[in-house]
Amino acid sequence: MELDLLTLTALGLVGGAAGFVDAIAGGGGLIAVPALLTAGLPPVAAFATNKMQSAIGTTIAAATYWRRGFVDLGTIWLAVIATFGGSFAGAAAVKQIDTTLLSYIVPVALICIAIYFTFAPRLTDADSRARLDFRAFVPVMGVVVGFYDGILGPGTGSFLTLGFIALFGLGVTKAAANTKFLNLASNVGALALFIPAGDVVWPIAMVMAVGQIVGGYLGALTGIRFGARLIKPLVVVISIALAVRLLVFR
Repeated sequence: MELDLLTLTALGLVGGAAGFVDAIAGGGGLIAVPALLTAGLPPVAAFATNKMQSAIGTTIAAATYWRRGFVDLGTIWLAVIATFGGSFAGAAAVKQIDTTLLSYIVPVALICIAIYFTFAPRLTDADSRARLDFRAFVPVMGVVVGFYDGILGPGTGSFLTLGFIALFGLGVTKAAANTKFLNLASNVGALALFIPAGDVVWPIAMVMAVGQIVGGYLGALTGIRFGARLIKPLVVVISIALAVRLLVFR
């Protein structure tokens, strides 16, 4: 497909906006995927290209959170591998699985997440008591959510952030930071299938990746700067927006 300079520039700006939002609360695909479809990409190509450009921004955001001390790589590396495997399996199985039921269940789950983040007490940047052992059960969460991301995708960041807070007792900013690493693994897992299949539109992915680098870095710094005060309301907004998109725009 032929792309003019104006379209590429607009998609680069979209990549920056998506990276900024994704670094704080997830849900950057809510911005990027409709833009890619509007630019004329087929659905599979739009999904694959979004994964590619998103992986770049997520890498920058994850590295920024890690450098600021919000992630312990020694405790999360196994979960990263498990999430990669789950996403790869989900992407491989997507053509054999009927996702109709998921498309109804996920919006309900996202609305529940929005309600939890709105009304749950003591959602701050302070860690709380973990309900499950981090090293043992974060990989399990990674496999499950990664598989979901491979077959459907919307709300992956919200599900991971909620899990880190409600199950593993992390403060809101630490939860967002750890989510970036699992999100990155999930994106790469799906790309391990999309790239060999030739589904990624590389000129668009690279232009949007430039925006993602800037947006991911600035978004991570903003999340670190404002912490739970910003992340909480953004998770609520993103979760509701994703639920509406799944219910209304099928």
